[in-house]
This record gives sequence, structure tokens and C-alpha cells, in this order.
Amino acid sequence: MSLGNVSVAYIDILAKTMAAMGQDSDEVFKQFSLNAITLSSPDARISIPRYMRLGHQCITQSNAPWLGLEMGRQMSLTHLGLAGLIALSAPELNRACQSLIRFELLSSYNVRGSSSFSKANNKGLLSFYSISPYNGYNHFIVDLVLSGWAQCIAKLTNRNDLIKRVCFEFSAPDYVEYYEQYFNCEVLFSQSSNCVELKEGALSVTCVSACLSTFNLLERSANKELEVVHRGLTFEQQVSRAISPLLHQGTPSLNQLANQLNIPPWTVRRRLNDEGVTYQQVLNDTRCQLAQSYVRDTDLSLGEIAYLLGFASPSAFQRAFKRWLDIAPGVYRTLAK
Repeated sequence: MSLGNVSVAYIDILAKTMAAMGQDSDEVFKQFSLNAITLSSPDARISIPRYMRLGHQCITQSNAPWLGLEMGRQMSLTHLGLAGLIALSAPELNRACQSLIRFELLSSYNVRGSSSFSKANNKGLLSFYSISPYNGYNHFIVDLVLSGWAQCIAKLTNRNDLIKRVCFEFSAPDYVEYYEQYFNCEVLFSQSSNCVELKEGALSVTCVSACLSTFNLLERSANKELEVVHRGLTFEQQVSRAISPLLHQGTPSLNQLANQLNIPPWTVRRRLNDEGVTYQQVLNDTRCQLAQSYVRDTDLSLGEIAYLLGFASPSAFQRAFKRWLDIAPGVYRTLAK
């Protein structure tokens, strides 16, 4: 299983950010085989691990660990594809935020993280779930997402006073002083989630580029595309995707997975049986494929990987990895480089 991928529009954000910081990104992009033809393709994608390595290399070159925050500032709504265009034409911020999250899947799919939008007492909450532990490779992703949301809200409404607070799960990083330059609100660290909390009444603010007919037209087109994406997934693939964010809590049971999908356990069992697999097989395959990606494509320690995959100990993970692939994870990582 792939850890996911994002549209090459996110490469354009990175290129614009490096240019804004006075950095030449051409050589770095060449190392990752990124050229003008690839970057202009509407269907081109880059894998999440590859994008994380590319971002980390740009951080090293620019000596700017706050790169993700600046990427959020450089991001425009057009970088978000149809989701951004729909939000841009939305009548008010409520439907704009709904569109950004609902149609995110059309331009990115991330096993390591997912976005959500919720409302309570006329307040909106944009949240980004990211698999921990946090390190130099995924800090900038969370910074990018939350900084990008803040910039989108400001651009949609031409106001920068609609966010109550921004929260990060990780502890305050070494570059903590930079956050006040990117958020016009309270910023908190070591919180229970990564989120942008809107002030009461913000959701009803009119978007400056609102056009209801265009909004309805684009939303209709995006819904058709989203149907194609969902229809292209087998139920086994849907279960596998749902398993991934549950793994860091331990080995997810069938009941936990069923709750995640909002489907009765017996229905999950039956639909998987119709495709010739069991829940245990999907669980093992998901862990195996994620394990290969983590070991090959990241610098996470084996202990961290064991935690992410829900194993009780690093030794239990190493035994499972050798059982799956007949090779120790440390040896596998060495050979893959």
C-alpha cells in the first residue's frame, strides 16, 4: 500500500516558496526527476514519502525549518484544484470550508493524515489528523496545512480576524517565534489535535468572489469526479484505508473498523468475504505494505514504525516483518537505499 500522493501543484507551492526565500530549487527538483512537463500535467502525482524527502531537502538547503509556514502563505486556492475553485466561488465561508475538505481527495490522498471539518455552536473547526511521532519530515506538512488554511480563509473573505486560535499536537519547535508572523491569533502547542478554530459567526461571512451559479456548476462536476474515485475502490481497499489511522492505537478489531466505516461488523465481514478475503488478511496486508513504505521511504526508527503499526514492541514488529518478507527490516532498509 502506498502512503499516498499529492498533486504536483504542491510542487509548484514549494518552488514559489523557495523563490520567495531567494533559493534556487532547480537542482533539488532535478534530483527528484521533476521537470516542466511533469509539473504541468493535471494528472501527475508525487508520493507522500517522496514529497516529504523533497521538502526536507529544501529545508536543509534554505536552512529554514519554518518552510511549511511560508508554503502556506505562498499557497493559492488554485493550487487546491477543483476544491479550491469551488471554495473560491462559494457564497459564504461555511460552504467554502466544506468544499475544501470534501473534495480534497481529488488532489491528494494521504494515509499518514486526513482533514475534517466540523461545526458546533455556530463555530467551525478545520482539523488535520497526522500520524505521530513528529519529526523533521512531517513537521513541515502540518505547518503547511494549517498555515494554508489560514491563508485560504483570509483570501476567501478578505479578512484576517476570523480565526480564534490555531492548535498543534507537537510541542513548540525551535522556530516557535515564526508562528506569530503567519497567524493573526493565539497559537498553542502540545494540544489534542492539529486544528484551525474559527470565531463564532465566521462561517456566515460572505466570500468576496462568491458566485452561486459557478459554485453549483463546479460542485456538480466535482461530485461526479468524487463518485468515480470512490467507485474505483474495492471494499478491501476501503477497509485498508480505514485501518491505517487506527493502527497507532494498537491492533484494531473488526468492531473498531466497522465503527470507523459506520457499517455493522457482519456487513464488513460479508463484503470482504464476497471479494475473497478476510479482515485479518486485509489487516496483515495493510501492515506489511505500510511497513515496507515506512522502512524504505522514511528515516523513522524501527521502534517508531512498530508504534505506528500498532505492535506491542519493536521486537514483535521485527519478527512480523521477517515473517512477511523473509528479511530483517534493518537489512531491507540498507538494500533499498
